[in-house]
Amino acid sequence: MADDPETEKNPNSISELAKTLVYALLLAGVIRTVFFQPFWIPTGSMKDTLLVGDFLFVNKMAYGYSWASCPTIRGINFCGFAKDVDGRLFGGEPQRGDVIVFKHPSTQEDYIKRLIGLPGDRVQMKDGRLYINDEAVGVESNGLFTEISGPQGPVGGWPSCENDARELGDACTKSKSTETLPGGVKHDILNIASGLPGDDTAVFTVPAERYFFMGDNRDNSLDSRFRAPRGVGYVAIDNIVGRADRIVFSSAGRSILAFWTWRSDRYFKAIN
Repeated sequence: MADDPETEKNPNSISELAKTLVYALLLAGVIRTVFFQPFWIPTGSMKDTLLVGDFLFVNKMAYGYSWASCPTIRGINFCGFAKDVDGRLFGGEPQRGDVIVFKHPSTQEDYIKRLIGLPGDRVQMKDGRLYINDEAVGVESNGLFTEISGPQGPVGGWPSCENDARELGDACTKSKSTETLPGGVKHDILNIASGLPGDDTAVFTVPAERYFFMGDNRDNSLDSRFRAPRGVGYVAIDNIVGRADRIVFSSAGRSILAFWTWRSDRYFKAIN
């Protein structure tokens, strides 16, 4: 009986499959290294701009490339050998108000915060109000931010609340305001309580080639108001990974794979 041509084994099929997988991995590596980095929000320091479980891609092309642009796997950065090389390739200037992913100065973990202070700026908090170059930043009340008390994301942290929400399922609220930064960028900030350590600070004068970052959830963010390693202090331009522009999707559950918990109102949402 003649061989069936549709069932005859192709001796080259395995090698072709292997080549396809290799090419796909190389392409994914190039995209991951040069253009975009996936990022999943693990904590609530950027609420309500970013929620726990938001999944986004970081635009690495926005500010050019440094050692921080390379992937980090199991704590190893593939360009760590270039940490002592100053400057960025094809660098663009970060703008005040951008939401940026950067490497923590001490731990090299990825952090995401909003850029508040540029090199040479004087930044200070007085009674919970932000001052930049001795001028109070404009703030307008914008109601309440409400979420449900309970464990959030894979870490399982509970949200901090301005009201007395202690039980699972309680409505957890925080005062919300809209802040207008110099240059016109508007974004929401949250308040949990008064008199917390980050509400009143000394004047921070941002050094050259350094940046000052803060979380939008002001009372629940370890940022440039606090020195490393507890906070992040000033962040060098070489530590910047890229700009967060748009949320792809968002999971309200404990796992990114729990698609039935994805938030339908956050698909491809622009980040302001």
